[in-house]
Amino acid sequence: MQYDVVVVGAGLSGIGAAYYLKQNCRNQRFAVFEGRSQLGGTWDLFKYPGIRSDSDMYTFGFSFYPWKNPKAIADGPSILTYINETADTFDLRKHIQFDTRVTAANWSSAQKMWELTITKSSSNTPQKVYARFLFMCSGYYNYAKGYLPQFKDVDSFKGRIIHPQHWDTTLDYSNKNILIIGSGATAVTLLPELTKKAHKVTLLQRSPTFIMAAPSKDKLAEMIKKIVPKKTAHRLIRWKNILIGLGFYQLARRWPKKVKQMLIKGVQKQLGDQFDPQHFTPSYNPWDQRLCLVPDADFFKALRSSKADIVTQTIDRFEANGIRLSDGRVLEADIIVTATGLNVQLFGGMDLSIDDQALDTAQAKAYKGVMLSEVPNFALSVGYTNASWTLKCDLNCQFVTKVLNHMEQNGYQSCTPVFDPTKMKVEELLDFDAGYVLRARHFLPKQGSEAPWKVYQNYIKDLRALKYSSVADTYLHYQ
Repeated sequence: MQYDVVVVGAGLSGIGAAYYLKQNCRNQRFAVFEGRSQLGGTWDLFKYPGIRSDSDMYTFGFSFYPWKNPKAIADGPSILTYINETADTFDLRKHIQFDTRVTAANWSSAQKMWELTITKSSSNTPQKVYARFLFMCSGYYNYAKGYLPQFKDVDSFKGRIIHPQHWDTTLDYSNKNILIIGSGATAVTLLPELTKKAHKVTLLQRSPTFIMAAPSKDKLAEMIKKIVPKKTAHRLIRWKNILIGLGFYQLARRWPKKVKQMLIKGVQKQLGDQFDPQHFTPSYNPWDQRLCLVPDADFFKALRSSKADIVTQTIDRFEANGIRLSDGRVLEADIIVTATGLNVQLFGGMDLSIDDQALDTAQAKAYKGVMLSEVPNFALSVGYTNASWTLKCDLNCQFVTKVLNHMEQNGYQSCTPVFDPTKMKVEELLDFDAGYVLRARHFLPKQGSEAPWKVYQNYIKDLRALKYSSVADTYLHYQ
């Protein structure tokens, strides 16, 4: 079987890619390969209590299909419904091949073609599929295994240990003492939800995270919807939120001390007499790591109740009835939730090679954050670290369709970004200190010190670079 384009992954970015390929590249025969039996990616995989977006849905949703739900910070099931609705509205499901995992991809310079090795859930026999262009929309983490630090004496704990990525939906935690290890968005999301049934929930963090409360409903957005036509309202609300997000990020990077004080004061206002600065004063500046957004201050409301607590300390070891901390205290628990993060994984874990030579991803440079140096007819869709994931993915998809159309119009068979090390320095891809990024730096691609090899994490700059700029670039070699 041969396709013009193969998209790998049917999550948010994969559905976006399918939409733009169908709309903008009508002569291209494409397929979306999805390893799971359902579309939705993360939002189909994650089942832990309270799962929700950590960005507003007016920017996290698609630019071409408005988010209609009044909740701007939405729960996981609502997001999954929205993704499915989008796929059905634009008749994209017929392009998706479910239970189809791409395990390897090799580019043949002689044939100007990708040879893909796929496996179907119904068969253990690998099959070969060919594609002129390969578009990776498989996310950035390992779906099979979440990150779990090497804790001492884990086996001595007599209760249940569960990672949020592999949540057991049959788990009954009613009236249980639950200990959550972690301080990121997942931990902050879990705590208020678990307190609804549990006897007591304690969040154990090694170090604090910046947390900010925000309304789950955007009142201004709802007002705009009432007085402006739907499509115009969607654009206005989307741009309002983009500019607010960009403005806050720039403010935080320019005046980190003032923004840090503002965020901590916001927590103090929420907790009043129960505020303890050691739990809410990170050692880093705002946006060195991702900010945790809590809708309707639910996290703080839970902490103000008698059913939730927060402890900042390191772990010495696990014991039969809980965890012993480095200061000697023991936190007792019936259930321990290890909200300790993700394992970064490139290309869905598939083996990527060029003319049978394995690609060293650590040596590759990211061209506009979409393509990789010296890798022909290949693109990936990865979102922002400082804004909604979908904003960047949306632009990446539009850029890929421009490249494909340029190739078709000019009779080209391949497009390869070529990096020139004499013209600029090489830098780490992400200026971001999150644990999952630091653990992956040894295999992540790099970036250049200047455009178009610089990944700016800035929607306005990317809008110009990806949507409105020419793809006839000297760094893009067409053949």
